[in-house]
Amino acid sequence: MSQSHQQPALSKCPGCEEPPVAGDLFCGACGYDLSAVPARPDDRPTMAITVPPAAPAAEAVRWPTAEETDSSDVPAPVVRPADVPGTDSGGRPLTGPDTPDPESGRGAGSPSGPVRTGGPDSAAARVRHDDRADPGGAEASGDFALAAPDPRAPEHAAALAAAPAPGAKVCVACRSGRVDADGYCENCGHAQPRERDHMEQELDAVAAVSDRGLRHHRNEDSFAVSSTALPDGSPAVVAIVCDGVSSASRPDEASAAAASAANEALLESLPRGTHPQQAMHEAIVAASEAVNALAQEPAGAREHDAHHHQNAPACTLVGAIMAGGLLIVGWIGDSRVYWVPEDRTQPTARLTEDDSWAAQMVAAGLMNEAEAYADERAHAITGWLGADAYELEPHTAAFKPDRPGLVVVCTDGLWNYAESAEEMAAAVPADARRQPLHAARALVGHALDGGGHDNVTVALLPFAVRPQGAGSACDTV
Repeated sequence: MSQSHQQPALSKCPGCEEPPVAGDLFCGACGYDLSAVPARPDDRPTMAITVPPAAPAAEAVRWPTAEETDSSDVPAPVVRPADVPGTDSGGRPLTGPDTPDPESGRGAGSPSGPVRTGGPDSAAARVRHDDRADPGGAEASGDFALAAPDPRAPEHAAALAAAPAPGAKVCVACRSGRVDADGYCENCGHAQPRERDHMEQELDAVAAVSDRGLRHHRNEDSFAVSSTALPDGSPAVVAIVCDGVSSASRPDEASAAAASAANEALLESLPRGTHPQQAMHEAIVAASEAVNALAQEPAGAREHDAHHHQNAPACTLVGAIMAGGLLIVGWIGDSRVYWVPEDRTQPTARLTEDDSWAAQMVAAGLMNEAEAYADERAHAITGWLGADAYELEPHTAAFKPDRPGLVVVCTDGLWNYAESAEEMAAAVPADARRQPLHAARALVGHALDGGGHDNVTVALLPFAVRPQGAGSACDTV
């Protein structure tokens, strides 16, 4: 059973301060509900010892009387802000209607003008979120400076828009940072693509594309395409493609040196009237000497490499020359040249023979071509350019096509995905003679779509000739 505590008697009505009649639940003067207000206890509450002593009691506040009355004709108390002493959140005393503000000099009741948020006299104008922006106020405020300059500042924008130094590389990611010698952006740290990861070149009568592929960390292929004139003024077009031997040291340097040396040798000998086939042979010899020179190091360096002679830079080479109505090819290694006639109903042909284990097995009659190239030793080369090559035996051949067509010069990174002449012809776009660069890109894409296990390089030379009657597409001279 619950207990009910009796409400103590009130000495006066909380609403009108009139003494109520004993036992009344409502005030007879104003109708105030007397049961809702408990009487003030006579005892004092217990004070905690941690509470500081109370401040001296302020003078009693005289509540002003309102001029209006409520429905009971009882004046309601009215309180104005200045009638209650106190301080604001900043510790300053509250100002009354006639008390001037210590900062502004205006009282609370003085008329105020329109509020301005951007003027020099407004409070907002004095609010600062970073005093460090103003050198004069940095020490006074103690605020910290921003970690980075405001990108909207004119001087910062001008720095970003500043042109790079002449000859300096610009980052492909942020477009503003310089690239250091290690291939990284000094601004954002982004690794830059190497120049040889993807290369393209197009001349009037030849185009070439080289790509790193999808599995190798660098492109070890290289190429050189050029054109010159024979002594009679007729044009001569040259394409050289080299494939670095990955198991050798610095294969990328070997292929680049071989392609450059062979191309320079041809551009020197052909204008002198050297027969193109002889010029190709001499170019391969010059390329071999350039690769051999890479193995020549100071004697002190060789002492630290007991197997230096077994790991010399090495590469393969294949080249083609179109001059005087002839097609001259030269090679050493397993890079190839294909002939694809303009009329695809005519036979296609592979114009080179690989220096490889598989080719030797087929030539010896020990395996057919399908069996030989299915063996894991198929791509082991037996001829290459390099200081550790057994013997330099350049291969050259001359052909005289009797119909227009396309000459495809490529590394095994392409022909691995189009090995036979028929497969290569099927991969070559129909408009390759008219758009050789587009066709070269398409062939590289064909290899990448097939897996891109190796570096891919291809050069295309459109061969134009007037019909000369019946005959083989390729006749060896």
